[in-house]
Amino acid sequence: MEIKTKLTLRRFVERFSYGCGDFGCNIIYTSMTAFLLFYYTDYAGVSAAAVGTIMLVSRVFDGISDIIMGVIVDRTKSRFGKARPWLLRMCIPFAVSGVLLFSVPTGWAQTPKLVYVFITYNLASTVIYTAINVPYSTLNALMTQDPYERSVLSIFRNLLATAGTLIINTFTLPLVEFFGNNASAWTKTFCVLGLLSVVAFLINFFGTKERVKTVEEEKTGEETVVSFKEGIKALLKNKYWIMITVLLAIFFLNLSISGGATVYFAREILGDSNLVATINSTMNVAQIVCMFLIANFVKRFGKRNVFAAGLVVSIVGMLVLSYSGGSAALIIISSIIRGIGGACGGATMWAMVSDTIDYGEWKTGYRTAGLVNSACSFGYKVGSGLGSAMLGWILAAGGYIGGAAVQSASALFSIRICFVLIPIGVYVIGLIIMKFWKLDKEFDGIIADLKERAAK
Repeated sequence: MEIKTKLTLRRFVERFSYGCGDFGCNIIYTSMTAFLLFYYTDYAGVSAAAVGTIMLVSRVFDGISDIIMGVIVDRTKSRFGKARPWLLRMCIPFAVSGVLLFSVPTGWAQTPKLVYVFITYNLASTVIYTAINVPYSTLNALMTQDPYERSVLSIFRNLLATAGTLIINTFTLPLVEFFGNNASAWTKTFCVLGLLSVVAFLINFFGTKERVKTVEEEKTGEETVVSFKEGIKALLKNKYWIMITVLLAIFFLNLSISGGATVYFAREILGDSNLVATINSTMNVAQIVCMFLIANFVKRFGKRNVFAAGLVVSIVGMLVLSYSGGSAALIIISSIIRGIGGACGGATMWAMVSDTIDYGEWKTGYRTAGLVNSACSFGYKVGSGLGSAMLGWILAAGGYIGGAAVQSASALFSIRICFVLIPIGVYVIGLIIMKFWKLDKEFDGIIADLKERAAK
């Protein structure tokens, strides 16, 4: 009994330590999405239009750096493994880059400020965030080949990612207020938050272990270095990787569009912009609670079925919110429903990415964990950048006028397109893709075959 208790405790500690990595990532990622533009325009005095252009252009560089980092991870050799060394190497630069983002010299002229923004934004996002996030995303597949354990790791990842988001959304502005509510207050705030991210990544590094080796490593003790060209060819032969990459791209496109449209929907459709906090916080809390309960459903029904069920639940939640008529009770109910749907996706999506790595090795003979995750990252970053741009395009096409007391019918419909119709369309596409996802049923046979090859 004592041995079992120790094993259970050790397993929990490793799962928690793994989740701390996304907690650390979200300290900066959520800050960039939720507060960076606000800081640039209202405290640093930088043009919103110019910053928007910089962010959109930077997505191209960001996607390329993801692929490069994926190749680097696959070729990394150290006593700590392939992914973990990068968590240790980059955690302090990651925190420093976050501080630099919120340290624009306010006394500079507009052009030098924009140069500073371009350099620090790309340093933080394109270089350092990529250098720590791609290895972190790869770590799941290197820790275990057990499909249930991968799902549990994904659950802890999303639990702590959501916790990181809640901390940033809850404490950033109060900390800025505490430090004086001026430009330098933001720098001081992110010194505190940056230190928190370093602690999270150190827990992530010291609390996890890489165990999975390629078939070639198991047989000879040496790993074959896969060229970039061969790695890309292998990806294109991996049908499940293509499916999950498309899913990630359209899901993050949807998150950018619907997330950005929330404030417009609350203010113009529901009639109260303060409902944004109610909608988002209720959804996040429901997602966290559901995460504690969902592991048994994944074990019983499989990742694909839980993911698909989450899509259906999310559609129901969107419809309830869309036709709530501003009713507080229905808004809360719809947010809870959407939180449950989000938990289903959060508990399974990243584990499904890891499963495609094993399928790819079985199909092609090449195990390219870093490249698989970096290419997925490229897909969802492109989707996210395109989604941010599409939100503005659709609102402009509908004739939305910022600050107008009354919006036109076409402007209101454009908001509904962004907040309701596009998400439902994305969820339906996800259901169609899941119709062809058979990997859950095939996975045990694939792992058995890989072990048999390693034993020969």
